[in-house]
Amino acid sequence: MAGDPRAGRDETVEERADRQWQELIQEIRVAQTGVQILFGFMLTVAFTPVFQGLEPTDRTIYLVTLVLGSLATGALIGPVAFHRIVAGRRIKPEAVVWAARLTFTGLLLLLATCTAALFLVLRVVTHDAFVPWLVGGVLAWYLLCWFVLPLWARSRYRAEG
Repeated sequence: MAGDPRAGRDETVEERADRQWQELIQEIRVAQTGVQILFGFMLTVAFTPVFQGLEPTDRTIYLVTLVLGSLATGALIGPVAFHRIVAGRRIKPEAVVWAARLTFTGLLLLLATCTAALFLVLRVVTHDAFVPWLVGGVLAWYLLCWFVLPLWARSRYRAEG
């Protein structure tokens, strides 16, 4: 049916790839900003006087968090480098697929980074046994917002179509 908004767009493979690339870049801009700010702050922590007094467990959590942030940064900047290297090769549809995979990986790593950073800060600030439960609640919130609701919407509206 021509008027059905769920019928799809009338676009070529190349036009679809161009549109999807633009949408993906907008999404990456949001995630990149968050991960770069978090990673930047994490890099400075080792040079503060408080860091020297951290317990070995907290230092380990910090190192894991720092590495996760570095990996997330790489995955979320990766699509830009990927696009630059393959630009002009007429493989934009494939580039979009690979960039989307890198972005999703980056989001998973950002999720882990945010969770680990929150865990570290709450451990250092409160020394409370309730910290893992609180972090678990925040993680559940991230999962709900970032994955569960979009997957639910995708499933629900596909089923009605």
